[in-house]
Amino acid sequence: MKTRLLVSLSIACLMASAVQAQDTSDADQGDSIADLLRRDDPDASDRGPLSSEPGTVVVLRGLDKVTARTRDFEIPIGESAQFGALSITAHYCRRRPPEETPETYAFLEVHDRRTDGFGVDVDGEQIFSGWMFASRPAQNPLEHPVYDVWVLDCRS
Repeated sequence: MKTRLLVSLSIACLMASAVQAQDTSDADQGDSIADLLRRDDPDASDRGPLSSEPGTVVVLRGLDKVTARTRDFEIPIGESAQFGALSITAHYCRRRPPEETPETYAFLEVHDRRTDGFGVDVDGEQIFSGWMFASRPAQNPLEHPVYDVWVLDCRS
């Protein structure tokens, strides 16, 4: 519970900083987002500016634990996709270039859709909101009894 609270607070701080960054010009905005992404990296001061651009499509893989079937799907940034009873919204993704340490990460929100028993959607609940990393899927996983979802790639 404490971990989720800390993650939520971190995300809120990042989002607030990103909103403040929107008031600046496009060039300044790119620099401030890069600064936000590297703030916790102790080696960030040794590197130059980020050499990759944010992607426009995140590629995910979903696993239905009941049927043991997997499905790969792509979600454009800012849009949602359905996987079983889950509604997944992609907000951001980035893939590091090959000359850097390989990493792909995405900021996702996942809602568990619910029905009233007759197939009519009722209010679901948000079950995940945070960063997922392709190289470390267990670091910040989606916790759901039926579905697993993880990041595969980020494309422009």
